[in-house]
Amino acid sequence: MNAPSDSPVSSCWVLTDGSVGMEIQCLGLAEALGCVPQVKRIQVTKPWRWLPSGLIPNPLGTIGPKRDQLSPPWPELLISCGRQSVAVAAAIRRANGGKTFAVHIQDPKVDPARFDTLIVPSHDRLRGGNVLVATGALNRITDARLAEAAAAYETRLLHIPRPRITVLIGGNNKVYRLTRGITRRLGQGLAELAKREGAGLLITPSRRTAPDRVDILREALAGCASVIWNGAGENPYFAYLALADALVVTGDSVNMVSEAATTGKPVYVVDLLGGSAKFRRFHDGMRRAGITRRFEGRLEHWSYPALRDTEKIAAEIRARLNTWQEGRGRPERPAA
Repeated sequence: MNAPSDSPVSSCWVLTDGSVGMEIQCLGLAEALGCVPQVKRIQVTKPWRWLPSGLIPNPLGTIGPKRDQLSPPWPELLISCGRQSVAVAAAIRRANGGKTFAVHIQDPKVDPARFDTLIVPSHDRLRGGNVLVATGALNRITDARLAEAAAAYETRLLHIPRPRITVLIGGNNKVYRLTRGITRRLGQGLAELAKREGAGLLITPSRRTAPDRVDILREALAGCASVIWNGAGENPYFAYLALADALVVTGDSVNMVSEAATTGKPVYVVDLLGGSAKFRRFHDGMRRAGITRRFEGRLEHWSYPALRDTEKIAAEIRARLNTWQEGRGRPERPAA
């Protein structure tokens, strides 16, 4: 696939296990660089997927048959994310004899020298000369994308009064649980807030939101000026971000909290059952930075610089790519 004219590379791959949260981060970085990447989704077969990435002897031979198979020509830029992609991404870099600039998002738990650049969120401990630190998760949100989404949905939501509160609902994961009780309390808190402030609610569940949790919210918000996305058609996620005056986000997703913070609008985080040291560092850091506050049923107003980590990281990657290309002789771009 040819790259657009403003791309710093001749070809780009995005490599993940297909998890949406990981793929979004890679795509966000690729797009911020001006690349149109080929998306590669892999799954390392058993027993190799259970081993530490540094112990897999032939990573390129461990990809399951029902996933994307990888072969030359190798990309000039490789952006990977997630545990399963670590050994494979490093193997591609080796196989291409140093002609692939390999960027990995998240701590790979291997020698950082296996990659040209690592990108980690601030709540990860990894630091080093080839490590770039973001506040949270990278994403695909841009001013243009938000404006386009807002224009597409504005007339559909004229019946929803302002202030509009966008609610991003996650669900259970490895460390958090969105219980029925928490969902019920959240619904009651939102209903009381909407009635007290005359506010409208724009609610979008995620793939991890159990259907019965959506039912609990729908019941609690009966009689409120609200709309809950039912999962049919395109997710109005970007539009709800753009049209919000404030946002309420469940705390199970670094991605969702980071994306909400790109708006520069007040972001409230709903505490869930469970947690981990890494999540606690993330949420504590976001509160100390004045970006988020705990959701306690009140509507407050504060401001902060919109979180635009993806743009800042892309600018640094572009500079590092330029230095790397100059060092090895800038390759010819393919004909358009």
